[in-house]
Amino acid sequence: MAPLRKDVGIDLGTANVLVYVKGKGIVLQEPSVVAIDTNTNEIKAIGADARAMLGRTPGNIQAIRPLRDGVISDFKITERMLKYFIAKVCGNRRFLRPRVVVGIPSGATEVEKRAVEQAVLSAGGTNPVIVEEPVAAAIGAGIDITQPTGNMVVDIGGGTTDVAVLSLGGIVESISIKIAGDRFDESIVRYMRKNHNVLIGERTAEDLKINIGSAYPAEEERTMDIRGRDLLSGLPKTITVTSEEIRIALSDNISAVINAIHGVLERTPPELASDISDTGIYLAGGGALLQGLDILISDRMGVPVNIVENAESSVAFGTGKILDNVHILGSGTGKKSYD
Repeated sequence: MAPLRKDVGIDLGTANVLVYVKGKGIVLQEPSVVAIDTNTNEIKAIGADARAMLGRTPGNIQAIRPLRDGVISDFKITERMLKYFIAKVCGNRRFLRPRVVVGIPSGATEVEKRAVEQAVLSAGGTNPVIVEEPVAAAIGAGIDITQPTGNMVVDIGGGTTDVAVLSLGGIVESISIKIAGDRFDESIVRYMRKNHNVLIGERTAEDLKINIGSAYPAEEERTMDIRGRDLLSGLPKTITVTSEEIRIALSDNISAVINAIHGVLERTPPELASDISDTGIYLAGGGALLQGLDILISDRMGVPVNIVENAESSVAFGTGKILDNVHILGSGTGKKSYD
């Protein structure tokens, strides 16, 4: 039997990697974490198994995240992680090297784009197509970006928040800021240290953000009990945290995201800005699910705000649709052709 080819779309996120296989949909979603033995350089675990080791490893085992702020910070580890994920979804040797579409932040430099291309090639992919995440998110959400109308997409991921105005298949105005899910977690850790004298880990901070985090006051405030280390006694301590406290902890970062949206709107041509005021702003990415964020942005901007369906997966779904029709991309997307 002749070898088959699996086309693959990858959302190469700072927090998670999602892999879309043509004809099957999203088949893999795992944390962007690799556990490595620093003595032997041997990889001990990748993905969910490695994330479970964060903050719990002995001295010689290091659980690291090879992508920081939306870009590759450790090329070799990223390459090995991608190779593992591609092999996991393609597996069978009867398959040819897969064609790959990869979503990256809109603010990535040419050097960073080449690093992603090289990582995909080294991991076993071929002819990578690099696409900005807001474009992939819009396509994944079913927005027709090929029309001469303006659409604004705000993709709040783990490492970056990408704000872009799209028209005629390309980006008209955009900004990428390194304030997103990871910074949200860090601000919660700092708040707990400063206001409760308790040290908590990133995973606990993320649990607080997901379970009781909010950007806008709710009718009923929520609470959550967490355990951390008392910085005065050095002993474990349980405290009760309120959703209002998490809102205060996140306020500066949320303001930075809203300022980025405002800045892009200010630079948007009037005709496209008029379209956006009618259709609204589209929120994508895991950060879009922060309770009340859509209400707060709408209040500040005076524009309707829509959370796209499958917000966390919209970039991955977009890469999948691009696999079917790479020509949907306009000249302004930074794509690299299959041909």
